[in-house]
Amino acid sequence: MASRAVNRDAGTATRILDVAEQLVQVRGFNGFSYADIAAELGLTKAALHYHFAGKADLGEALIARYASRFAESLARIDAATGGAGAARARLGGFADLYLDVLRSRRMCLCGMLAAEYQTLPQPMQTAVLRFFDASEAWLGAVLESGRADGSLSFGGSAPEAARMIIGSLEGAMLVARPYGDVGRFQAAAASLLAGLTRPAASTAF
Repeated sequence: MASRAVNRDAGTATRILDVAEQLVQVRGFNGFSYADIAAELGLTKAALHYHFAGKADLGEALIARYASRFAESLARIDAATGGAGAARARLGGFADLYLDVLRSRRMCLCGMLAAEYQTLPQPMQTAVLRFFDASEAWLGAVLESGRADGSLSFGGSAPEAARMIIGSLEGAMLVARPYGDVGRFQAAAASLLAGLTRPAASTAF
């Protein structure tokens, strides 16, 4: 009996997070209230407060879950790529993570939160920075690997290039959104990655 209650509570918390995540990705964190989530799920606001005492607690949980899923996606990209051209493939896989979100008519959760950064509670601000720091670290390692094996070329340091990539992808999402045109993002991402990629060495004699 207790186990079923725990599972039911966990299921409700997940549903709350799912709805809240969609609302953030479409409206922004300041664009919805607990009343919106309660109406969507047919719950009372008291039930929401049972799982997440306040909106800031909900926001922290959202970022933690999003960051965990993003890290798992990066791990899958690492596992699926290797050998010659791995760095190029990993950069492409990274851009595709953003493309998949845009195709669902949403924005990167932490990108939306970054736009509202000054209005967020301090713990959420810290969590947003932690997300981008982790993404930059992963990209930096990929870029260093690609420069070492000659498949990538870029000026400056790998961390600087990583920050440029993330900023460019987030910006491309933002600009493509009002047009409802995924192709705008794809073209911008392709141009960005092409500028970092060296042509494969020819084997012709």
